Amino acid sequence: MMTPEIWGSLTTALARLLIFPGLLFAVPAAWFFLWVERKAVARMQGRIGPPFMQPFFDFIKLLGKDSPQRTGVGGLLMKAWPLIAVSAAAGAVGLLPVLPASGGFQGDLILLLALLELPSICIIAAGFSSGSIFGEIGSAREAVLSVSYNVVFLLAILSIAASQHTFSLSALAQLPASPLRWLGILAILVCLPAKLHLNPFSLPNAEQEIYSGPMTEYAGPELAMWELSHGLEWVAATGLVATLIAPAFTLWWVAALVFVALSFGLVLLLSVVAAATARLQIDTTVRFYWQCTIIFAVLAIASALFMRLKA
Repeated sequence: MMTPEIWGSLTTALARLLIFPGLLFAVPAAWFFLWVERKAVARMQGRIGPPFMQPFFDFIKLLGKDSPQRTGVGGLLMKAWPLIAVSAAAGAVGLLPVLPASGGFQGDLILLLALLELPSICIIAAGFSSGSIFGEIGSAREAVLSVSYNVVFLLAILSIAASQHTFSLSALAQLPASPLRWLGILAILVCLPAKLHLNPFSLPNAEQEIYSGPMTEYAGPELAMWELSHGLEWVAATGLVATLIAPAFTLWWVAALVFVALSFGLVLLLSVVAAATARLQIDTTVRFYWQCTIIFAVLAIASALFMRLKA
């Protein structure tokens, strides 16, 4: 029997997934963030940049084009990967605890991490499924890059959860920030350019070397889905950091405005860094994350575990 408590939780979950911060907000925000990225890079390079609606127009144009005809299991997989990536990124956005009393459940942080990683896995699988040498090289780079930054990214998230004694996103958003939390946030920020394929870590889609990498054999609606997935990853990744940074608010509209403002600031910051840096080589990237950045994550999680044992 559907009790009022269960019905209320279900309604809240659907509202988060479909309205805010879910699809009704996330899809336009994805196009907006893609425009901010391209506009900021253009301004840093002395160019005018695209008009405001260009990412939306590109999406509609791709939907009207034909996709390459593929047969067999390989063809079905090529169509499935972008759809899975979009679904995972949209689900990750829907889990973000933006509003006060937004619900959630104990352990939803683990689900969020899994959903954030699925688009990267789909990109790797798509490149190897394409049969293109450029796609396979891009997927290999994506796999190496993913292993490199995810060690730091996951350790940083776990350190924040361990220091605040919870794996609930809503609880983390409501708790005051501690020094260890800020250390973990710093490690997450360093990982975001690699996760979003920005300079200096835009190795899987290096156009000058391997065309579009895993996306080389994609066109039409399938490529449109990949672009939407990338935009939703922007919303989910920057939104995660925004919810960890933002203080707790009792008014829903204040919490929403702060979330949007912080996410926009992070997009602008990452875009400026991307425009100001050049692409690194794959071995340099691996050394950067495993020899330099991992220090922040290890220090954070070691301190968190020490505090738990001491308590």
